[in-house]
Amino acid sequence: MTIRHLKIFIAVAETGTMSSAAAKYFISQPTVSQAVRELETYYEVLLFERIGKKLYITETGKNLLTYARIAVKQFDELNNYMFTEGHAEKIRIGATITVGSCLLPSLLKDFRHQMPQIETFAYMNNTKFIEEKILKAELDIGIVEGQVKNHDLINIPVVKDYLVIICGKDHRFAGRSSIAISELENQSFVMREEGSGTRELFENDLQKHGVNYKIGWEVTCPDVIKKAVMENNCLAAISIRLVEEELKSGKLYAIKSSENAWDRSFNIVYYKNKYISESIKTIMDIVTQYNKSEFLKDIPTGSLVNSSILKDNC
Repeated sequence: MTIRHLKIFIAVAETGTMSSAAAKYFISQPTVSQAVRELETYYEVLLFERIGKKLYITETGKNLLTYARIAVKQFDELNNYMFTEGHAEKIRIGATITVGSCLLPSLLKDFRHQMPQIETFAYMNNTKFIEEKILKAELDIGIVEGQVKNHDLINIPVVKDYLVIICGKDHRFAGRSSIAISELENQSFVMREEGSGTRELFENDLQKHGVNYKIGWEVTCPDVIKKAVMENNCLAAISIRLVEEELKSGKLYAIKSSENAWDRSFNIVYYKNKYISESIKTIMDIVTQYNKSEFLKDIPTGSLVNSSILKDNC
């Protein structure tokens, strides 16, 4: 079994046909078929189901695909390192949109100060995409606020965070000390996109309480979310780290969960067999320095409570 076998296998898995894989590497289709058969013989497994003229990758094939991508990527990095003049090292960092908006610029600045010889690449997207890119070995490390699903990924909580509901100063919730969770029924929200860790955490909690709300906006940019809330009399669930300035200035009003249901952490994520270089260790060390937990000191906020509790206190 060679790297060539794995590259051909990946091409077949990604294109779905032997002919497309053959065209990618300028080889014959029988050569591709032979490479796949040799892999199946070597590992004594079936990698593809052949039904009619179509190929369907098996579960075993999917597992091999994950490892094959990593092996090929590391082999290509080795070649690049050995043949590139200067042997420059590069670290690829993925961050979710919330993390990227509030931590990533400072993180990269601090990293360059400590390791100026290391080239950096940063990628921002939601948790789902960061997870996929780490599994494909397209990123070395990720910093996410969502829960990763794949058991091949190491997930280490490092920075405390929590969500708040925000509203504009003219919203009927503004200034109130207590809001019943039932009052969120049919309220219009500015929400993050599917795959966002912020959205998943908030939706799961509202579903647990049987609250139905309206999604009036679906937005990826935190600044647009804040502006939409301030100018359109709607609500949003957002990281406390992203609204500190607006809360202090009175442009926005925050509502916390009385049950701390929206507490979470920013997590370091990497592939379980990843070699942890000095540059990756440095990134991990820097991230832990951002573990600030007190945000709302001396700022008036509301509290979202269970409807029955609010009724009992009236």
